Amino acid sequence: MALTDVAIKNARSHEKPYKMGDAGGLFLLVQPSGGKLWRLKYRVDGREKKLAIGPYPEISLAEARRRRDDARTLIVTGKDPSREKQRDKVRSRAQAESTFAALTKEYCAKRKRDGDKAWAATTATRSEYLLSLLDSSIGRVAIAEIKPPDVLAAVRKIEDKGKLESARRTLQLASAVFRYAVATGRLASDPTRDLRGALTAPTVKHYAAITDPKRVGEMLRAIDGYVGLGLTKLALQLAPHVFVRPSELRCAEWGEIDLDGALWTIPAAKMKMRKVHHVPLSRQAVAVLRDVKAVTGPAGFVFPGMRSRARPMSENTLNAALRRLGYTSEEMTSHGFRALASTLLNESGRWHPDAIERAQAHSDKDKVRAAYHRGQHWKERVEMAQWWSDYLDQLRKGADIVQFPERKAV
Repeated sequence: MALTDVAIKNARSHEKPYKMGDAGGLFLLVQPSGGKLWRLKYRVDGREKKLAIGPYPEISLAEARRRRDDARTLIVTGKDPSREKQRDKVRSRAQAESTFAALTKEYCAKRKRDGDKAWAATTATRSEYLLSLLDSSIGRVAIAEIKPPDVLAAVRKIEDKGKLESARRTLQLASAVFRYAVATGRLASDPTRDLRGALTAPTVKHYAAITDPKRVGEMLRAIDGYVGLGLTKLALQLAPHVFVRPSELRCAEWGEIDLDGALWTIPAAKMKMRKVHHVPLSRQAVAVLRDVKAVTGPAGFVFPGMRSRARPMSENTLNAALRRLGYTSEEMTSHGFRALASTLLNESGRWHPDAIERAQAHSDKDKVRAAYHRGQHWKERVEMAQWWSDYLDQLRKGADIVQFPERKAV
C-alpha cells in the first residue's frame, strides 16, 4: 500500500531500523534514532542496488516520488542512477573549483613557469594585481556561468575610475584566463571575444623624456645635487649611463655584475623579451657601482628597498626623486632615460641603429638576424657605452654643445 504523509508523520522508531514501503521500489527507512531516510530499491544488470534519495521531511513524499520517477527513467535508458549521482557530484565539485578566481590563480602560475615565454617578475606582479580587481565581481562565479555582460560590468568599474589603460589591460588578461579555460576543457568559448570596442580607448602616451642636450645637462647637474637618500641619488646617477628599463635597474643583483670585467649580465627571467641581456659598463658606470657596492654589497640587490634588503627598491622611488628635483611626470620619468639615450645616440650619427636597438634590448623577430647582430655589434656597443658616458659628462659640465657630425651611411 502506498504511503501517506499522515502515516509517515506518525511512524515511531523501534529498536531496529524498519522500512515503510511505497510504490515502484521507493521506501522510507525509519532509524532507531528517529531519523527517516528515503531509499529506492532497483535492479541493474540483474543486480539489486539502492539509491539514497535524502531525509524526510527535507525531502517530502511528493519530492521523493518525483526523484524515484527520474531515477527509473534513467534505468529504462540503461543508466545506473547511483553512478549518475556520483558523476553529478564530481561535476558540481569541479564546477565549484573552476571559479574565475581559481582559474586565474592556475593561469598565472602557468605563465610564471612558461619556459622562454614566462612572465618577468614585474609583469607577473602587475598582471596578478589587475586580475585581482575582478575578484569582487566575478571571482567567485563558476567560469562556465560568466557571460559577456558580467565581464564588461566588472571591467567598467575600473574604467569608471578613469583608469582606462588598466581597464583595457585587465580585459586582455581576463580574455587570456578564459582562453586557458577553453584550452583545458573547462569552458566552451571566451565570453570576452565580442567585447572588442566596448571600452573607452586610452590615449596613447609615451614615457616623458628630456632629449634636448642643454636640458639633459641641467638635469644631470640637478641629480648630482639631489639631497634625498644617497642610494636613490646613486641610482639616478647610474640610470642615464646604462639606460635599461627601470625594473631591470631596481632588481639588479650583485651576482649579475662583474665590475672588473665591466659587464652586467641581466638574466632572461628579468628581461621583458625573456632573453639574457649583456650591458657593457663604462668607466663612469663602474665608478658609480663601486660607490653603491660600498653601501649594499657584496651580495643581494644592488638597490635594495628602504625597509628590507630582501626586496628591491620601490618602483616609485626614482620617479618620486625626479618629482623632488622639480621635473613633472609630463617632463621626465625614470623610463625616459631610455628615450633620452636612444634619441641622442641616433642623432649623433656615430653608431649603427642596430647597435643602439641591441643596447636597449629590443627584440629582433628574425632569430638568425638577431644572432648575427648580437655578435656583430658587441664591440661597437662597448665603444658606444664609453662614448655615451663621456658625452653625458660633457653635457653635465655645461660645455658648449658640440655639433654632431653628419650621419655616416649604414
